[in-house]
Order: sequence, then C-alpha cells, then structure tokens
Amino acid sequence: MTKATKKKSAPRRRLGGAALFARARKALVGGVNSPVRAFKSVGGEPLFVASGAGAYLTGEDGRRYVDFCLSWGPLMFGHARREIVAAAKKALERGSTFGAATLAEVELAERIQEAFASMQLVRLTSSGTEADMSALRAARAFTGRDLVIKFAGGYHGHVDSLLVAAGSGATTLGVPDSAGVPKAFAATTIVVPFNDTAAVEAAFRKHKGKIAALIVEPIPANMGVVFPKDGFMADLRRITAREKSLLIFDEVITGFRVCYGGAQTLFGITPDLTVLGKIVGGGLPLAAYGGRRDVMSMIAPEGPAYQAGTLSGNPVAVAAGKATLDLLRKENPYARLEQLKEYLCEGLRHAAIQAGVSLQIQSVGSMFTPFFVEGPVTDYASALKADKAAYGRFFHGMLKRGVYLPPAQWEAAFVSYAHGDKELDLAVRAAREAFRAV
Repeated sequence: MTKATKKKSAPRRRLGGAALFARARKALVGGVNSPVRAFKSVGGEPLFVASGAGAYLTGEDGRRYVDFCLSWGPLMFGHARREIVAAAKKALERGSTFGAATLAEVELAERIQEAFASMQLVRLTSSGTEADMSALRAARAFTGRDLVIKFAGGYHGHVDSLLVAAGSGATTLGVPDSAGVPKAFAATTIVVPFNDTAAVEAAFRKHKGKIAALIVEPIPANMGVVFPKDGFMADLRRITAREKSLLIFDEVITGFRVCYGGAQTLFGITPDLTVLGKIVGGGLPLAAYGGRRDVMSMIAPEGPAYQAGTLSGNPVAVAAGKATLDLLRKENPYARLEQLKEYLCEGLRHAAIQAGVSLQIQSVGSMFTPFFVEGPVTDYASALKADKAAYGRFFHGMLKRGVYLPPAQWEAAFVSYAHGDKELDLAVRAAREAFRAV
C-alpha cells in the first residue's frame, strides 16, 4: 500500500464508566474479577484501566491518573518498567508455559533465598492465596496438629479456614465471614487481636498442644497499615518456639517492599515459614512459600503433603520476577521511596489540618494508609472506627482531580520509584480540594 492510499486507523472509542460497568455486569460476576474493584466501599462505578506507564494509569475513558494503588503493591518501579517488560517478552517468545522444570525457576528461588535467609527451601505458586494455603498444609503435616491462630483483620487470601474476621476485601464488603465456608473449617482457626501478647498466650493455654501454627502479616496492610508494638513480633517468636508451633510470616505485601529482605529482616525475626507474592513476580501471577528445610520437606514429592500447580513457576512470570529483584538489588530504591512517601504523607497531613479533617496517616517504607479517624490505629477494632464514608468522599474527590487511591478505606496505598515531585505535588494539591468535601 502506497503512502498516498494508506488509511488512517480509526481513533479508539472511549467508553464511559457507567456504560462499561453495565456491560461488564452482563458477563462477569458483579462486573469484576475481584470484589474490591467494584467500588462498593466508596460508591460509584469502578475505574476500567486501558494502560499504565510509570506512575500513571490511563482509563478506558481516556483520562489519566497518578496511581498510588499500584495493583495493590507489586509495582515497585511503576507500570511497564522497560527491563521487566523486556524480560517477560523474551520469555514469552520462548514459550508461555511448559508444565516442566526450568532453569529460570531455580534462579528465582536462589534469589529469594539470598534475600530471605529463613527460606531454606522454596516452592513457587501462582497466587498468594495458594501459597498461604500450602504453607498451612505444610505446618499441619509437620506438627500433626490442626488448629491455626490468626489475627483479627489479617487477610491471608480466600482460604476457607482463614476467612474468619478477615481484613481487606472482606472488611470492605462488610462480610468478615464468607458464605460457603463450612463451620468445621472455620472452627480450625483461632482469632485474636493484633498487638495483644496476652491474648496470644491465652489462646495457647486454652488449646495446649493443638496449635500447628500462628500466621501473621508482620506489618498488617489489609486493615490499613498497622505497625506492631515494640517487641510484639519477638513475643510471637518466643511463644511459638516454646509451644513447638510454627511461626508463619505472610509477607505477600511486605516482602521486598519494606526492605529487600522483608519485614523479618527489618525486625530481626526468623519465622519458620514465609509467604511471598506481588513484588516477587514483578506484577505477574506468581507467589512463593518456603522456610525451614525439615518443614518444607513435608511437601510432595519429598513428603506426604500434596501440593501442585500446572502454572506454578510460569516462565513468563518467573522472568518478570527475576528482572524485578535484579533491579531492586541494582538500584536499591528503598531510601528514595521512604523520602517520597514521607513527602506525600506530610503534604496530606498539612492539607487535612487546614481543612479541619481528622486524619491519621500510618506508614512504613513506601506504604501508607490515610485513616479518617482520631488517634492511632493499632488493631482491627481501632481500624474499624475509621469513617468509611469520609474516605469514599475523599477517594472520589481525588479521582476527579486525577489521583487514583485504593478504592477502600482499609487498604494500603503505595509509592513507586516512578513517582517524582511532580506527581506528589499534584496529589497534595488535589487533596487540599478533596478534603473540603469530606
């Protein structure tokens, strides 16, 4: 076709939120593939994303947004970082899946071991839920016990037995206990308040010799960012060791986020098992669990606890994960991310004070949550005191002004290495106006 006769491609049709959501609801349950995306917590129609680049999202409606949700945490370098895209593309060209062992899987596992000394053996999975479920199975197989302790507001995926007083989407939807979970499954889970050592001790006394493991987000992010009290993680390590139960750190969010070796490195605590997700796959579907050799050796094919997955260790996801971890080691972005987060949070605090809004911003590393509440949030009960309706008004005020936050009060927000002063200043200016409507 000559230059003179070449036709111009038609401009992309822009779809409005309400129209596209109505269409989606005819094909997808609730119009979405994960509940929190439906905006039920904040109201209105969900954002449908067309693309992402750096610190920005572009919606199907053609609008551009500074993104502080970052796919709920995986995107340390923002959207479509060239090295990660190139690695995934190169892997895809060699084949999308094999259902067989690859060298790349071994190399990713070795990188994980280098970062997390506690993970003496590793198993790759496709999601954090799958990894959490499998870690619990390994713990039960190793100890010969059935019960598990978790903390109210802690979210460890949609595992049947753990959807009890769960945070994240379950909290957002107002259904902390899910329908479809047999009572017998829920009965294997003991729920105690976060930051309450006495409650943990009491649970172990009541169920002496029956608790296989205690699972915890060392820095909870699924009831919003909550920091453990001084010595609390050390208490958990001491108690579980004494009771011959396993300590499982769910670092799906904090792994490689708060520092390269995760929260366990930050606190100097060695758990028996660790669950990783999000960042470890570079934003592609990949997660991992691992820990003590004697515990992990319970997993098939070495031991009697069965766990498998056709797409586990998918070569494209593994390539993205390797590229991400290599970038983290090379660029060591953690100090810069902390600076960016502090700059943003201070701007939000000042804007809230000027508007006369009660706001408690809690943060660590590059993750933060603006709670619309007076006083600190230390556990699930205090998190639930936050004004969900006020957050919804703030969320939409920010969205209207080109800033995308997590569409739920009880979630962590994030900054990435792609954010800069321009994006942060835009967010603070937007907040000054958005707070007026809160």
